[in-house]
Amino acid sequence: MTTDATTVENAIAVEDLTKYYGDVRGVEDLTFAVDAGEIFGFLGPNGAGKSTAIRAMLGLLKPTRGTARLLGQDVTDRDAALAARANVGYVPGDANFYGDVTGERLLDYFGSLSGDQRREELLDRFPIPHDRKVKAYSRGNKQKLALVQAFMHDPDLVVMDEPTAGLDPLAQNAVYEFLETEQQRGVTVFFSTHILSEVRRLCDRVCIIRDGRRVALEQIDALLAKSGKVVRLDLAESPAPDDLRFPGVASAGRDADGYYRLVVTGDDYDGLVDVLDRYTINDVVVRATSLEDVFIEFYDEDVERPAEPTAPPPGEAGGE
Repeated sequence: MTTDATTVENAIAVEDLTKYYGDVRGVEDLTFAVDAGEIFGFLGPNGAGKSTAIRAMLGLLKPTRGTARLLGQDVTDRDAALAARANVGYVPGDANFYGDVTGERLLDYFGSLSGDQRREELLDRFPIPHDRKVKAYSRGNKQKLALVQAFMHDPDLVVMDEPTAGLDPLAQNAVYEFLETEQQRGVTVFFSTHILSEVRRLCDRVCIIRDGRRVALEQIDALLAKSGKVVRLDLAESPAPDDLRFPGVASAGRDADGYYRLVVTGDDYDGLVDVLDRYTINDVVVRATSLEDVFIEFYDEDVERPAEPTAPPPGEAGGE
């Protein structure tokens, strides 16, 4: 780390950041700040504008209007953006490296640009076939290569777009443990994800965007209070959805396939048992909430919810 992160109160400060592609909105009037030393989650459904926001925030895209500062440097100024990025690591959402060189040569190149003092340490933690051409890498090995190049110059701030995509569960856990260690060292981590368990384990705060606009800026406890279990019910009777409510039900509705759908927060399911005792149950399915459930139930409006299967498709049982 080349800068004392405590000298910059906000590692990232974004104000009214807007990017349009012609008439198409990427992001609009996006405002948030990331404290130095925190792990900050950036969440939203697919197509919400997360990757556009990240690229504009890094100065890789010129914003239509608004400002972004990294480690105190205004990225809309070219020289300031270059100075800031020297102390920033970046894991892109789709790590497409030049494929006709080996992983070792690619790391040599990145090291010549920004430094590589932590290279060997990181390769021990995230091993890759360094003497093989990158085009022969699996998706997981490309992701580990991206992690090594992002951290090997020991940056104060790392921006990560879906950093565990393509990694097996053991490698994902290694990433989580590494990020927790980096935070203890004072590194600021900004990352987008669709995985609720990542958010639960790592984040201090989260920013949620939808259709390119910020819809929430939450402490992690507030977000997790909206998560729990999704209960889907096929009942012989046809009660109103609100008749199925009890303390701990965050929402109650009916899906397109006729199943009732309850989002139950907390761990007290006595109320669910009491409610179900009033009706004849043809089928019941209980699963953990996903980030998509949280988006739809609490941060989206006028959503027509599609029917979902009552059981996993063949071959997907037990998957996340």
